[in-house]
Amino acid sequence: MHGNEAVGRQLLITLAQYICEEYDSGSPDMQRLVNSTRIHILPTMNPDGFDMALEQFRETGKCDWLVGRCNANDKDLNRNFPDLDRILFGDKRNCGSLGHIRRHGPNNHIQAVKSKLKLEPEVKSVMEWMEQYPFVLSANLHGGDIVANYPLDDSCTGRREFSPSPDNAVFQYLALSYSQFHPVMRKQGETPACKDMGSQLFPDGITNGAQWYPLAGGMQDYNYLHTNTFELTLELSCIKMPPESELESYWHDNVNSLLYYITKTHMGIKGLVQDAETGEGIPNANIQVKGIDHDITSAADGDYWRLLVDGIYRVTASADGYHPVTKTCLAVEHEILDCSFQLQPSNDIPNPKETVDERLENMLSQLHDTYK
Repeated sequence: MHGNEAVGRQLLITLAQYICEEYDSGSPDMQRLVNSTRIHILPTMNPDGFDMALEQFRETGKCDWLVGRCNANDKDLNRNFPDLDRILFGDKRNCGSLGHIRRHGPNNHIQAVKSKLKLEPEVKSVMEWMEQYPFVLSANLHGGDIVANYPLDDSCTGRREFSPSPDNAVFQYLALSYSQFHPVMRKQGETPACKDMGSQLFPDGITNGAQWYPLAGGMQDYNYLHTNTFELTLELSCIKMPPESELESYWHDNVNSLLYYITKTHMGIKGLVQDAETGEGIPNANIQVKGIDHDITSAADGDYWRLLVDGIYRVTASADGYHPVTKTCLAVEHEILDCSFQLQPSNDIPNPKETVDERLENMLSQLHDTYK
C-alpha cells in the first residue's frame, strides 16, 4: 500500500514463488489450496513511492518515515478511497453513546459518487480490479508495527474508540487466524514488539482499526462497505524498509500466517442462487443472514460465498422478479458447506412501463373483481 513499507512487497513476491515450488514438488496441501482457490497477488500498489524510498535508502542507508509513503502525486493511497464510512455514519449527530452507530444508511454495497472524487490512478485501478472479480477475502500489507487490524477503521464520532462492524465476530476470527501463527504478533499482548517506537500492547496481536487510530478513505473499509470482500490490514514490521539481511526472518515469521489466512476463504457457507424453473444462475441476488446487518450478493453465475464463524444461521436469498427463500444453513470450522437456493419467479412483477397511477388503478380493479 505504502511505497516505503517494503517488507510486504518482498513477502508477496516470495509467496508467489513458494506456492509454485511447493505445488510443483507435489505438496498435497499446496495442491489442494491452489486447485480450490483463485489467488491474486499484487506485490505493490505504489511502485513510485517504493522507488523514492529505495533511492533514499541507497544514498543514506536509512528510510525516512514519510519519504515514499505517498505516490508520485504526493497522495497517501490509503486515504484516497471513497470515504464510505461517512455515508454509513451520516451526520455525527446520529452517533449514540460511546460512538455507537444509529443507522443512517445501508452498510453494504454503498455507492459513492465517483465523479466528484479526485481518485489517484492506483486507487482507480484497484477499484476496477475489485469490480472485475468476486473477491471473498483480502489483505493489504503495511509496515510500522506488528499487528492484524480489522474493520472498522473509522468511528461514528471520528474519535479513537472501538468501532465494530456487523461482522465483528468474523473479523476477529480472521485477525486471530493470522496472528496465532506469527511468533512475534501473537505475543503483542505481553510486550510491544516495536516498544522503541512507542508502540502499544495489542492483546493476541489484533486490534480494531478505529480503536487503534481512526482514519478515513482507507481501502479496508471501502472493500467491506462496497464489495463482498472482507479485508484486514496487516502491519508486518517495526522498521518500514529493513536491510536485505533481515528479509529472510520476516519470511519465516509470516509464511504460515499468509498461507493459513488464504485458507480462510473457505469458511462459512457457499452455494448457487438459481431460477427454479430454468436452473440458470441469478446474478446480483441478495444474501441476507439473520442477525448480521450486512448482506452480500451473488456473482455472475449465481454463485456466492459468505464468510461466517461456526453456527446455525437463517439465510434469505432474494432477487428482483423472484420470491425470496429462507432456509437454515450450518457453518463449521475448517470447511465451507453448501447452502444453495432455487427461487421461484414472481408472477406479480410490476410492469416498468406502467405509471404509478396505472398500477394503482389495476390493483383497485383486481380488488373490485375479487370482492364484487
